[in-house]
Amino acid sequence: MFARLHLCSHLPQRIRQVKVNPACVRTFSQAKFSHPRGHGKSFAHRSELKQAKRIVVKLGSAVVTRGDECGLALGRLASIVEQVAMLQNQGREMMIVTSGAVAFGKQRLRHEILLSQSVRQALHSGQNQLKEMAIPVLEARACAAAGQSGLMALYEAMFTQYSICTAQILVTNLDFHDEQKRRNLNSTLLELLRMNIVPIINTNDAVVPPPVPNSDLQGVISIKDNDSLAARLAVEMKVDLLIALSDVQGLYDSPPGTDDAKLIDIFYPGDQQSITYGTKSRSGIGGMEAKVKAALWALQGGSSVVIANGTDPKVTGHVITDIVEGKKVGTFFSEVKPAGPTVEQQTEMARHAGRTLASLLPEQRGEIICSIAELLTEKKDEILSANKRDMEMATSSGRFSQALIDRLSLSTAKLNSLAIGLRQLAVSSRDSVGRVLRRTRIANNLELEQITVPIGVLLVIFESRPDCLPQVSALAIASGNALLLKGGKEASNTNRILHQLTQEALSIHGVADAIQLVSTREEVEDLCRLDKIIDLIIPRGSSQLVRDIQRAAKRIPVLGHSEGVCHVYIDSEASIDKAVEIVRDSKCDYPAACNAMETLLIHRDLLRTPIFDQIIDMLRTEHVKIHAGPRFASYLTFSPSEVKSLRTEYGDLECCIEVVDSMQDAVDHIHKYGSSHTDVIVTENEETAEQFLQQVDSACVFFNSSSRFADGYRFGLGAEVGISTARIHARGPVGLEGLLTTKWVLRGEGHTVADFSEQGSMKYLHENIPVPQGSFS
Repeated sequence: MFARLHLCSHLPQRIRQVKVNPACVRTFSQAKFSHPRGHGKSFAHRSELKQAKRIVVKLGSAVVTRGDECGLALGRLASIVEQVAMLQNQGREMMIVTSGAVAFGKQRLRHEILLSQSVRQALHSGQNQLKEMAIPVLEARACAAAGQSGLMALYEAMFTQYSICTAQILVTNLDFHDEQKRRNLNSTLLELLRMNIVPIINTNDAVVPPPVPNSDLQGVISIKDNDSLAARLAVEMKVDLLIALSDVQGLYDSPPGTDDAKLIDIFYPGDQQSITYGTKSRSGIGGMEAKVKAALWALQGGSSVVIANGTDPKVTGHVITDIVEGKKVGTFFSEVKPAGPTVEQQTEMARHAGRTLASLLPEQRGEIICSIAELLTEKKDEILSANKRDMEMATSSGRFSQALIDRLSLSTAKLNSLAIGLRQLAVSSRDSVGRVLRRTRIANNLELEQITVPIGVLLVIFESRPDCLPQVSALAIASGNALLLKGGKEASNTNRILHQLTQEALSIHGVADAIQLVSTREEVEDLCRLDKIIDLIIPRGSSQLVRDIQRAAKRIPVLGHSEGVCHVYIDSEASIDKAVEIVRDSKCDYPAACNAMETLLIHRDLLRTPIFDQIIDMLRTEHVKIHAGPRFASYLTFSPSEVKSLRTEYGDLECCIEVVDSMQDAVDHIHKYGSSHTDVIVTENEETAEQFLQQVDSACVFFNSSSRFADGYRFGLGAEVGISTARIHARGPVGLEGLLTTKWVLRGEGHTVADFSEQGSMKYLHENIPVPQGSFS
């Protein structure tokens, strides 16, 4: 065994010019890692990987080398080094098992050979023109010998920029068979880690013999490549996490690139029989089969393993840190197999059953929804008992605001209201899936129809409000959509029983799997990455939740609104009684709702008038905390606390009051500070009201009525999945219509486009055919 300690030293300027992001490293280094963990058992779930203290990062040949296998991928390597430095500066103990010496040496030797040949040719021919030179096949051991020093110098240069020292350790299989050498290796590595040095470990390819097939000893893995070296090292050093980076996304159930290949999120011992391995990567001597064998050996020894892609430019810059943060990246090896299906399996089950659901008659889907409504009243005692447990746990935890606890609460009145809404939806849903919107005669015997169809698989993520579950489920059933539900932990007991009742109703027509409740430890961000199996995400919860989902779901449409900054404008010609009651209802009926008033705009002429005084007195009586807008504060000697932002959604008994000069001024304020949710004008001047209704660009605009009417049930939709402030697909309260899309159906008799060319025998008619109300395809 060769061990060489490289202390940080002066390095050539050319090497030190690798681009890095020191600011990012400083940010991570402030949060020191402080979660010691006893070794012996691997982590059961991805979320536990945040606790990993000692980590080995294995860099495969395809990760380290360029596409031509001659030289290193410097940009990729610099990005990996930056991530390792981040984790090291958090207080973790990082080790790298690296390939690349052969490729680096091959580059150097080729250069030397070309230079030598060109000199000889020049001496012999005496001419400037050189003949084309053939480069001989280079022996791998010679390449490794020539490349080791250069590879290590590069690592030194990169890590030095983060004030981190590195040390090189070269090993062979024999070093692990000799007990004394094993102890020496272990002692050296522990001492390096104690001194906050990152060991760079590689097989000594300059002297290592070719791997012998089936040479593993009983219970001990033989060092044939860097996969087996990393696994052996992980077990020897009691490593918490082994990250093996390759040129594929992870482990697939069949060779990547084949039509049916699916990435395996979690791999369990015993699943090997379900895997069909492909060829190995373009470089290196291992393959996926070798990686799996090494990973399972390390897992058995107590180290968690993740195999992921280290070459994809979209993820290379954060793949290692994402893994350590517990994000769904690559394939995670776990010894603990969950009792239920994975979220991917749940999605497939839902999609399959959803297609059957969509093919049911409208009356059958209505029957399922009516059954849910009946179960809500029949099983109300069980539902309220489960909800009481959730309420008690949420209150005792002290982690939830009163607004969230209010949303969590269910009552007999709420359940009865839900049941009424679902029965209303069951009736209206009969004109949903398969309805003909348009019919056109393209030509004789060639007719086109546009019909309504389900969107596919919906993912609804909701916080607190368990009453959302039966509402959204009923809408999915009515529209023939499959549904994944992800509720908050604070409502787990209530959500569980409501989902059981929903599946009981679905089983009437054999489609119980169409609606799935995700109860695994899936992070919201991970769910938002399932763009190949989820068609639409609908968030229901806080503005922060919605914003997080909108950021995370880069390839899946998100239907919803991030904030509910709703305004009520009191015009100079407003009725006192109407103004007081509308403001009271808009703010105090349910302050936590997204359609509650957050900003009260008052015409300047109303200041110090009876209408203004009555509104203020009412708000004080209702214990509403008032924040003064800048203009309102300027009129007062002793004003309430000045508002920090005019875009605030309080979600509680708080609101902002601001003064405006006119209706137009109010409209401009709403456009500047509003969230395009719901805005109200209170006035007796119908002309002013109509101008307000036309100019305000919000999903809901009301005249002399409370903002709380912005609701699917109150609109007569039966139920809603939420309120959308988007400008395409659906806007405002989203009910049944918002969960449908369309498809075009063309019926002909052997028609071809050539028939309609200049030489063809047919002409386009494009005649609109009247569609009777309630027509179905």
